Amino acid sequence: MKTIHIIVGSQMGSAEYTADQIHQELNSINIANELHEFPDPTMIPSENVIWLICTSTHGAGDLPDNLQEFAAYITEVNSLSEIEYGIIGLGDRSYDTFNLACKTIDELLALKGAKRIGQRLEIDVLDEQLPEDSALAWLPTWLKQI
Repeated sequence: MKTIHIIVGSQMGSAEYTADQIHQELNSINIANELHEFPDPTMIPSENVIWLICTSTHGAGDLPDNLQEFAAYITEVNSLSEIEYGIIGLGDRSYDTFNLACKTIDELLALKGAKRIGQRLEIDVLDEQLPEDSALAWLPTWLKQI
């Protein structure tokens, strides 16, 4: 299996914690993965890997500060057709910009030819279930699609 690179976009820590739980779960089932809490696009491989983006939405639908450089990189490259990816968004459904950051990244990747694996997971942080529990419940189904 390809190495999964977990790319975190987090402003207040919820997406970071969720990504860390996924990282630990992948380690426990012996799936090679790397966690990028401050994603530097020049340090994240784009060949023979899978990207798993886990991001919250900040402000009025904005990307978290630590994901800005990564998004700019995606915008500037000609093609990411070699990339396969999954995406998890954390947001608050009471806002009309619910999970806009994950939708934005998803659209950027698709425009550059990247291939999404499975469905995008959109978590409402106001649900009774903790965001990391929702992500961990989603993970096995996503892994089967790789």
